[in-house]
Amino acid sequence: MSTLSELIAKHGVPNKASTEWLSLLQSEWQLVADLLFADLVMWIPDKKDGFVAVGHARPSSAATVFFRDINGESIRKEWLDQAKTAFETGKIVDLKTPDSSNGLPTRLSAIPIRRSNTSADASEREPIAVITRHTNLSETRTPNKLQLNYVSCGNELLEMISEGSFPDFSSPTGPRRGAPRANDGLLKLDVDGTVIFASPNGLSAFNHLGIEGELEGRLLAEAATKIVKKQSTVDESLPLVLTGKAPWRADLESTNVTLSIRAIPLMKAGSRTGAIVLCREITELRRQEQQLLTKDATIREIHHRVKNNLQTVASLMRIQTRRTKSPEAKDALEQAIRRVSAIAIVHNTLAEGFSDEINFDEIFESSMRLVGELASENSAKVKLRIDGKFGKLDSDLATPLAVALTELVTNAARHGLGEHGGLIAITTKRTPKQLSIEVEDNGVGMAKDSVGTGLGTQIIKTLIEGELRGKISWFSPKEGGTKVAISIPL
Repeated sequence: MSTLSELIAKHGVPNKASTEWLSLLQSEWQLVADLLFADLVMWIPDKKDGFVAVGHARPSSAATVFFRDINGESIRKEWLDQAKTAFETGKIVDLKTPDSSNGLPTRLSAIPIRRSNTSADASEREPIAVITRHTNLSETRTPNKLQLNYVSCGNELLEMISEGSFPDFSSPTGPRRGAPRANDGLLKLDVDGTVIFASPNGLSAFNHLGIEGELEGRLLAEAATKIVKKQSTVDESLPLVLTGKAPWRADLESTNVTLSIRAIPLMKAGSRTGAIVLCREITELRRQEQQLLTKDATIREIHHRVKNNLQTVASLMRIQTRRTKSPEAKDALEQAIRRVSAIAIVHNTLAEGFSDEINFDEIFESSMRLVGELASENSAKVKLRIDGKFGKLDSDLATPLAVALTELVTNAARHGLGEHGGLIAITTKRTPKQLSIEVEDNGVGMAKDSVGTGLGTQIIKTLIEGELRGKISWFSPKEGGTKVAISIPL
């Protein structure tokens, strides 16, 4: 399915500010569709003096009129006059006679969309698009109190859309887990913050929280005071949300229940006339989030302790190295220290972050310091050149790859370049499915049939081909030196 920006670029006149506003409206208009029990379709003027659909919201509270996606379609002839009139006059236009869509009797309205700006007078701003509202009349029954209040709230939001005051740029951006919806619970407040309507689900949510009795006719902020006083810490935005003065979201907690509350101020001609307050009980969601935070902290503590233990092991081996007189034993201990240190670097990174994905470029940079220490011990001038980026890798890949690359570069510095020093070039290329790495030095090169005889080479092959399910090859270019090519599936 094409995105809003793609549809606008294809059929309309691209405008960054208008596209951003329409995107913001589409992130919020599901609420309007649910309140109105109607389908909403967004239309932009096309290049042929018509309109093309760039968005569609189906109501979760009623049967949809459109059973197939309408995005990208041109407006039907029977809707064109209403859409044009709304777009040109900037006023909401209702079709007086019932319409028919997919064989269903419907009621049609066209609503102009204005973009918010510093101008207080909506008449000074030209509409940028149109919304058509399609209400399914085949399910029409005598409306009850809940339906009447829902439709009233929805109509007020449509008026705000036509004035450019909904949605509000100061509202929380981005989806948040547990965000309340119309059917979760809805309260309508007047300009003073008094509840003039409470849906059954909304009343039940506040009753579960510990607020007794009816809410209608009471100031919501005062009714919630008893609960707020028991909290050790209170969200500073909560009073503004409970009075409906700000388009924000906050949590209201009692001993055993947590409510997510969102306020939507109702505006008319630049003045606040009341508010819609949506609420949802999210006790279980918050409990799960707390468990995840606890588990994450435990895992990071484990990585921290593993890193400390590995560093302790490396320190003990360094002490043993200084006391060992055998060159072979000292060399074996030094290699073991580098391998253990490479693993410790990965655990240190995991202990500091919140994700199982880690920036391998930082790990590789730290690992290469081990090679620098080796070069300084051998009084050799080894220059490292790194081309390309590794990017973020899963921790399952990072540990064996860090050890393998440290081993490869160490071998190049010790055996390829030796006491004379030289250049080691590491080149990386990454695609969505594969990571390719080349390690090349300008040293003495490899002797025939020498690959696979050393312990380091065997460790590298085991890590790359076994744990990482990759491929590794050694070459001796004609110009000299050694080149190692690695490919790892992602």
